[in-house]
Amino acid sequence: MKPNIRRSGAIVVTLVALLAASGCRNDMRDGARLKPLEKTDWPDQNDRSAFELPEHTVARGTQPTTPEEEYFMTGKMNGQLGNTMPFELTRDVLKRGQERFNIYCSPCHDRLGTGQGMIVQRGFARPPSYHIDRLRQAPLGHFVDVMAHGFGAMSSYAYRVPPRDRWEIAAYIRVLQLSQGATMESVPANEIQKLDQMEEP
Repeated sequence: MKPNIRRSGAIVVTLVALLAASGCRNDMRDGARLKPLEKTDWPDQNDRSAFELPEHTVARGTQPTTPEEEYFMTGKMNGQLGNTMPFELTRDVLKRGQERFNIYCSPCHDRLGTGQGMIVQRGFARPPSYHIDRLRQAPLGHFVDVMAHGFGAMSSYAYRVPPRDRWEIAAYIRVLQLSQGATMESVPANEIQKLDQMEEP
């Protein structure tokens, strides 16, 4: 009796396996696909199957081929930290820098850059304030380099923050430094005049 039960069980398992196998399909393997840069009828893709790369896209592991690319990616040119923006500084650049700073930097550095972020309040190592003399005098390239490679307890943010965003954050850090150390002498005369006019009754 027992051998028949075992044989019956084996037959049932075999039938179930055959039914399951018959339901398998190869759509993913045999489905329609396009070869890279193959011509298509998609009007928004310049008749090609591959999307255009976004501006300033750099493949991971790619080495810069010109001094300008090296500066853009690392903040250094010929091994020296630079202090000029590699693209035009605009209000939109600063707004983007503020947004990225608040996302990636403020948890440790806080929104004013004093080094009292929420992570620090929870017991982690405190980063230096951006308002100390050493960092006030540091070139912009220093902040780009630190974001790319890390520094001290801070790990690299290269895989989270692309090169252009690093520069935008660095520009915003400079804004924070100016805002926290500003004096009346640093305010342009025409802006002071506007303030005076606002105070008049």
